[in-house]
Amino acid sequence: MRRAALLLPLLVAGCAPAISPRPEASVVAPPADWRTSLPAEGAVEREWWARFGDPQLSALVEQARANNSDLAIAAARVAEARAQERVARSLLLPSLSASVPGSEARTVNAFGRPSESTSAQPTFQAAYEVDLFGGNAARRDAARASAAAFAAAHEAATLSVSAAAASGYITLLALDDRLKVLKATLVQRGEALRIARDRAEAGYTSELELRQSEAEYRAAEQQIPTIEAAIARQENALSLLVGDTPHAIARGVNFDALATPVVPAVVPSELVRRRPDIAQAEYSLAATDANLRAARAQFLPQIRLSASGGAAISSLLGDPITIWSIGGSILAPIFSGGRLEGQFDAATAQRDQAAFAYRKSVLTAFREVEDQLALIDRLDAQEQALLAQRAAVAEVLRHAANRYRAGYSPYLEQIDAQRALLSVDLALIQLRADRLTSYVALYQALGGGTAQP
Repeated sequence: MRRAALLLPLLVAGCAPAISPRPEASVVAPPADWRTSLPAEGAVEREWWARFGDPQLSALVEQARANNSDLAIAAARVAEARAQERVARSLLLPSLSASVPGSEARTVNAFGRPSESTSAQPTFQAAYEVDLFGGNAARRDAARASAAAFAAAHEAATLSVSAAAASGYITLLALDDRLKVLKATLVQRGEALRIARDRAEAGYTSELELRQSEAEYRAAEQQIPTIEAAIARQENALSLLVGDTPHAIARGVNFDALATPVVPAVVPSELVRRRPDIAQAEYSLAATDANLRAARAQFLPQIRLSASGGAAISSLLGDPITIWSIGGSILAPIFSGGRLEGQFDAATAQRDQAAFAYRKSVLTAFREVEDQLALIDRLDAQEQALLAQRAAVAEVLRHAANRYRAGYSPYLEQIDAQRALLSVDLALIQLRADRLTSYVALYQALGGGTAQP
């Protein structure tokens, strides 16, 4: 009988399903090099935002990393996951408890005489589940991997907030520069309107040219409130990002003084260990692997041991009486109506989902880096074309102004040249903002300055 009890776990173990390997289609190999080859040097510093050369930008990023509400929520989730890990780890340890029940009673004996008694029974109990097939160890491993995944998610959120603060500040400075250009344009067109009014009153020009000049002045004037509203909204967004109520954002250097960072020398094979979102996907996959082992262990017997010891103390007894017990049990599943099979199949499917999610995270990371490298490369060429266009438009405006003053052309030619020059100047500001934010996005795509283990 005793041998049969020992053989039962081994017999039932043979009925447990086998764990299938991860899908081969979920495996991804990094490319040898990037598609877009750009001059690269150095690594990504931990405080990569300092490369833009603006102390106020750096202060804003640090404030966002310290006070952002989303990061506080992510940190609380990490704390919760680590607490759950401690709960799962406790399954591998015996449970110990002690109790001291006591009572005081007054009774009547068979002779009708009352008697009083005081009794107590202190007891110490211990219980332990023998993790013969690794089910509890698998649950501990799953909880540990989940905690690591939440920690990686917090790191990814920190990187995202840092990039959002840097990009938002750059956008704010670009809006300031657009406002500066529009105000300068308004001054120029105001002067042109004054001259046109004087010429019309003196009879040198027609009413048409006066109205054209006034229309151009109003066109520039109405753009200024739009930009001012955009600046206010951008400041409000940055205020929320740093965990504060809407307020004005302090500026550091001028937009033109922002430094253009370098492209870091990071090869594709390094990206997998640098990106916190990839680390999160990898830890999540490890957690599903452990959950799958735990689901398989449900098919196998559970062995529990228990022991207790104590004493019976009573005023009716001369001396305390020691009491104890030792026992054990083997619980093996025989029929569950498909519940265990369904749980195992679900755990397998979840493991496969996590494997493909990991593959998607890696492929997305490669794509994001390639996108930013291609954008940086093409923005340089676009800037050269815009600068050449600005030089040409400036010449057109000079000739149109000279011809208008000499009376060889209508005022409309000068207006068209002024519109074109304003459009190019605003496009150059936007292009510079796009270039700087593309570097921010590149640093984010490369995983920031902290390589994952």
